[in-house]
Amino acid sequence: MPPATSSPRPAARSSRSGIMSVLRMAGLVLAAVVGPAQTAAEVGQLKEVRYWSAGEVTRVALELTTEARYKIDRLPDPPRIYLDLADIRPQTGPGIHTIPVGDGIIRQIRVALTQKNVTRVVIDLETEAEFITSQLSNPDRVMVELRLPEPVKPAAPKKEEPRHVSLKSPARPFVPPPPGIGLARPAPLLASLGRLPAYSPRSPRLRIPAFLEPPPLRIAPPPQPAAVAAREEALDPVKETPRQFAAKVEPAPRVIIPAPKSEPPPEVRIAKPADRDRLGNRSLTRVLGLKLGRVVLDAGHGGHDTGSISRSGLLEKELVLDVTLRLGKLIEERLHAEVVYTRKDDTFIPLEKRTLIANQARADLFLSIHANSSPLRSSQGVETFYLNFTTSKEDLDVAARENAGAEKSIHELSDLLKKIALKDKIDESREFAARIQSAAFELSRQSFGPIRNRGVKKAPFIVLIGAEMPSVLTEIGFMTNAREEALLKKGEHRQRIAEALYKGIFQYTESLSSFSVAQRQ
Repeated sequence: MPPATSSPRPAARSSRSGIMSVLRMAGLVLAAVVGPAQTAAEVGQLKEVRYWSAGEVTRVALELTTEARYKIDRLPDPPRIYLDLADIRPQTGPGIHTIPVGDGIIRQIRVALTQKNVTRVVIDLETEAEFITSQLSNPDRVMVELRLPEPVKPAAPKKEEPRHVSLKSPARPFVPPPPGIGLARPAPLLASLGRLPAYSPRSPRLRIPAFLEPPPLRIAPPPQPAAVAAREEALDPVKETPRQFAAKVEPAPRVIIPAPKSEPPPEVRIAKPADRDRLGNRSLTRVLGLKLGRVVLDAGHGGHDTGSISRSGLLEKELVLDVTLRLGKLIEERLHAEVVYTRKDDTFIPLEKRTLIANQARADLFLSIHANSSPLRSSQGVETFYLNFTTSKEDLDVAARENAGAEKSIHELSDLLKKIALKDKIDESREFAARIQSAAFELSRQSFGPIRNRGVKKAPFIVLIGAEMPSVLTEIGFMTNAREEALLKKGEHRQRIAEALYKGIFQYTESLSSFSVAQRQ
């Protein structure tokens, strides 16, 4: 008797295959409809490559449709710099697109798709150059600034010491005789004259007559003082000794004529105009030739406001105060600029008062230093903010966390918006933030290897509102990241952070107009 289940199996197999074919067709239709949209959303485009030349500096802007991860490095022989943009395709399509430049620094720029969804931008250099990079948003773009290295100053000529010339005739060097030839012993003097025979023990003794013998040599004792005076008196016809005569003659008065003072020529100061900013523009600050003289450093939080707390108990208020004091010391010693601190100890300062301190001090720059935190333990890196509006949820979250201690009321919103809308300060704040971010990210890359550059961002921070000078807030690292927390505890890493922030301030100062003293001939 055949089994009861033998007959339904073919029907079940056919129904299963029919369902699979229907699902496969539905998947093809869904991929045809949704697939291109997802691909376009995941992969961005390199829209445009622009450059600006300004003497010894050239800036290249890579405008993108989305924020991108990138890697940059240099290659020798011939010198060139390349960037690999991940998940980015060139808008020009396949093939190599070349942009000629020829400004003394860059010879040309080449763009090509080298791998799947990886665009390589090669900057061929005409000479060796230093470069820094930054990533900006709204629109998204990667900025590369190339600068000629500073020329090496020639060493000062050594001062020649006076040589002492001896009047003695130089001694003749001893020249040894050729091998095999010995030195002859000198003959006795009388024998060499040929007048008398050489002396030998057998020769008869010669006697010298008495009248030929010289008289004995007698050495007279030195004269005594009394004898000297008697002899001088005998020689002086007026019976005066030289000492008595000299005592009667009055010495002539000594007249000292001072040497004429040689005043150094006045210093010649050469003015250097301000550079254009990273976008190739000149703000009113740069057009008017304004310079840097005073910096206000703000250590975030303080007092009962601890800020972020790491898993091991590291407090943000203590970390940023230590870095701020280290940075202020570097600015005073190297830049010779005046530094004003909003706090130098564990004191709570309201956010609005910190800006008021900067305005009352008539500061030229305002830098607020904080440490970041995130619910994602993997978040790491540095980021720098300047005051402006934004729609980014992540940036607004950071601003909301840092603005928690504000004391403004709702009816003051109109006044706050007017202060945010100062265009010239926004332009200079963005340039200042780009310098800080570039130097701080370089330190992070050296410490952690290839990481994402979180870039320069804009957000409405209360501590920056109302500042009448370029103002920036920088997050020096994530206290919630285990690797960064371990480094932030070490004093040597905090010193490196202060060095990086000083480098950003110095590079921004160098881009402004300045005076240099011409070397005297």
